[in-house]
Amino acid sequence: MAQFVVQLRFDVTQTEQRMEVRPAHREYLATLKAEGRLVAAGPFTDQTGALLVYDVADEAELRDILAKDPYTPAGVYELATLAEWQPLFPFS
Repeated sequence: MAQFVVQLRFDVTQTEQRMEVRPAHREYLATLKAEGRLVAAGPFTDQTGALLVYDVADEAELRDILAKDPYTPAGVYELATLAEWQPLFPFS
């Protein structure tokens, strides 16, 4: 397994649309968390984006997860960062 960090940048012109899709997005994230594929997730306090940490087999699996996220077809974010992460002090 590998850990990946994803930073989303929200499209501020799509805030209303994002708020409409957010319940489905959060439900999807809760499912990923229960499956052990999502380590941590949350928006920035200024609501300009979010940071998510995934534990997946590889980048292909992560890209599949992102494609299925309700935020993706809604077009409410830009992928700012997608990087494999090597934590020195992992989450407990």
